[in-house]
Amino acid sequence: MITEEEIKETLKQVYDPEIGIDIVNLGLVYGIERDEESGTVKIKHTLTSPGCPLGPVIQGQAHQMLLKLPGIKDVKMELVWEPQWDPHAMCSEEAKMELGIF
Repeated sequence: MITEEEIKETLKQVYDPEIGIDIVNLGLVYGIERDEESGTVKIKHTLTSPGCPLGPVIQGQAHQMLLKLPGIKDVKMELVWEPQWDPHAMCSEEAKMELGIF
């Protein structure tokens, strides 16, 4: 089955439309679980805010992108709110630079 790193690389193609940075570098992806037997991938993730109107769009894009990968038959997107997203602690250095966080 596909590796966790390959899944992360695929998720880097999914951008938060309001911010313009991918969900991995934003630190929105909290966990990846793979079940090789069933071909299921479970993505635990959050959004930049509970009221984010584009949450379904982000989830849909991630779902579609992951289903294109070989060996993945099902994708489950689990939205969580804890820990609360904090760009100062969770963003990559690259994303912090783009957001102007130093």
